Parts: sequence; C-alpha cells; structure tokens
Amino acid sequence: MEKPMEKNLKKQLGLFDAMTIVIGMVIGSGVFFKPAIVFRNAGSPTLGILAWVIGGIIAIASGLTVSEIAAAIPKTGGVFIYLKELYGERWAFLFGWVQTLVYGPGSLAALAIVLATQITSFIPLTSAQQKLLAIAFLIFVMTLNIISTKLGSKIQGIVTVAKLMPIIVIILLGFTKGTVEAVNYTSSKSITIAGFGAAILGTLWAYDGWIAVGNMAGELKDPRKDLPKSIILGLSITIVVYVLINFALIKIIPMESVINSNKPASDAAIALFGESGAKFISAGILISIFGALNGYMMTGVRVPFAMAQEKALPFSGYFGKVSNLGTPRNAFIFEVLLACLYVLSGSFDTLTDLIMFVLWIFYTMTVAGIFILRSKFKHIERSYKVPLYPIIPLIGIIGSLYIIISTLFSNPFYAIYGTVITLLGLPVYYYLIKKR
Repeated sequence: MEKPMEKNLKKQLGLFDAMTIVIGMVIGSGVFFKPAIVFRNAGSPTLGILAWVIGGIIAIASGLTVSEIAAAIPKTGGVFIYLKELYGERWAFLFGWVQTLVYGPGSLAALAIVLATQITSFIPLTSAQQKLLAIAFLIFVMTLNIISTKLGSKIQGIVTVAKLMPIIVIILLGFTKGTVEAVNYTSSKSITIAGFGAAILGTLWAYDGWIAVGNMAGELKDPRKDLPKSIILGLSITIVVYVLINFALIKIIPMESVINSNKPASDAAIALFGESGAKFISAGILISIFGALNGYMMTGVRVPFAMAQEKALPFSGYFGKVSNLGTPRNAFIFEVLLACLYVLSGSFDTLTDLIMFVLWIFYTMTVAGIFILRSKFKHIERSYKVPLYPIIPLIGIIGSLYIIISTLFSNPFYAIYGTVITLLGLPVYYYLIKKR
C-alpha cells in the first residue's frame, strides 16, 4: 500500500539520538525508588544485586532479539508495524488501539502528574494547581516536539546526560566515601524463591520502555544499523547504571535502611551531602521524569501516526498528516488532548494498570516474532542477527511470560478488564475493514 505521507517525515536522527531515547525512557523515577522494593523482596544484598543483573539479562535478551526485527522492518510505528508484518493486521490494530487510546496518553498523564507533584519539593502547590501544571508540562513538551523532531531529540539528549549526573555522583562517592564499613553480602533474614522472583519482577518493570525507540525508525538516518545499536548500547549502559547505583546505596547506608526507606536515593544523598542532598536528588528526579515524559511523547504519537499511514484508524487522513515542519502535529494534539482529560479525571493510573497485562502479551509476541521472521521472511535483508539464536530469544520470552503470569495471579481482575478493553477495538477494526 502506498503511504505518501510518511516520506515527509525528516530522517534527521542519529545513533546518539536513538540511544538517549532508550536510556531516557528506561531510566525514569524507578532508579530512585525501586531499590527498596527489590532488596526487601530479595532478602539479602547479594540476591538484591543479582536480581538487577538477571532483570538486565532478560531485558538485553529481549533487546538483542527485537533488534533483529527492527533492523529487518525499519518503519515508523515500532511494535505496531512488527505485529502487522509478522502476525497480521488484526493483532497490530488491537495493540495500536490500546496504545493510542489508553496506554500512550495515560502514561503521559501519569508522568506529567508525577512531575508536577515533584515540583512540590521546591514550591507548595494545591492538588488543582498540580493538575494545571501537569497540563502545562504536556502542552510545553508537545509544542517543542511539534516544532521539530530534532529539537525534541536534542532536549532528550541534554536531559538524559543531566539525569545521569546525580546518579554518577552517588555511584562515585558511594564507592569512595561510603560510610558502611563492610557489607555482609551473604546475610539475610528470610530468602524464598517467591521473594527473589518478586525482586526480579521489580527490576523488569524498571527496565521497561526501551522498545519504543522502534517507533522512530522512519526518522532515523540509518535505521538498519542504528536501531540495533541504540537498543543494545542503551540497555547495556542502563544495566551498568542500575547495578552500580544499587552497590553504591548499600555502601552509603545500611541495607536495612534501604529496605525501610520510601526514597533510598534521597537518604543516600542526605548521608553524603546533608539536608541539601534531598534537594539534589529531587532535582535529579525532576530531570529524570521530564526526560521520560519527552521520550514517551516523542515515541508514543508515532503509533497513531503509523496506524493512520496504514489506514487502520478512523480519520486516517487527519492523523496521518505531516505538518509543514515535518512532524505528525495532529497525532500530537490528539494524544495530548486525551492525556489532559486523563489528568483532569485522575483516571490515568487505573487505565495504564488495566492494560499492562495486555501490552506485555503484545511485547512477548514481538520477541517471539523472531521465529516467524526467520522462517517466513527469509528474503528480508538483515544487517544484524541476534546472537546465540534461539537461546537469547527464549530468555527474553521466558522473562516476558513471567511478567504476564505474575500479573495474572496478582491482579486477575485487571487482566480481565484489560482484555475486555482491548477486545472492544474489534468492532472498530471490522468497521474499518468493511469501509475499505
């Protein structure tokens, strides 16, 4: 099918831009808050660190696998396009349906609210003021990205480097000036398989977000080479950062303090710098969340845009239009309008939680799609192939299935409701097919 509008998207993003999208979206607020949950469930420093390593191995296995798919199908839309090519249009539509109407704008709303809430560390704000500020953040970030994709990517690069600075400071000072004389890596109160599994699950959530860089494939200068490199290098840097920051935390403050804290990174900064340390970390969290908001904004709108390009959305002519600035302006406006409504309604957390179960099914299908790609699409040119095939893909699939099964048992009603929301898209899909 001819897609005349997509050719107007400017190919102006390089490897560094793509890497900062990966790192900026993965390293959000989780690096500052997740250590407590992971160590608490793991039961010992050794198993806590090991959980971060295993979570990283699963993430990089998925990344190595999806990199081959991304290099073989380097089109704007990421998972939507991969599912369409590998499983058919129906599966792709259902993913795009929940991504466009629920997860994309819901995530934007959640990040904007967290960002506005974090501002209260510096300026007192009422609940209503926080909502208005969140909407202002959404409109501001949208405007920057509508003006220029390159501008949005430059901001992402600056913010990603800036967000790593407080983390690097804590890591360096933790290893050089940590006050905990000796960490007993073998001690534990109670170690269980279920607890260690919950710790790994916590790290897997912290590694989430990297797959969205594929949404930008149509705007990368050399997607066949840069997509795999950005995913692999970006995730590798993230794994190193996560493991080192957790090592540093238990050297700065005792593990019991980490476990019992709601904000272990802030407590570590206070131990290093005094009360000013809390402000230092609060600023780092602000920058980190802003980077995640920009990354989700930049990548998320490419899904409805790609769907419109494939005539898989109502009003495709509107959503698939490229502005004179070379950006999908209408898709931006639609997604941000929904996000603002979610902010005002306060429903964003519930909505995004409801469809996480379904989204992980789609992510697992994407990783498993490597087997379809290898068997049915042998003619597609490959600039990259996943190493140790099929072992690496299987590791990624097992990790993804673990998240699905854990969610099914821990939140069965969310899983059911999320599935219902997804299936509500089928009448729309069949209507579009009939209309075509």
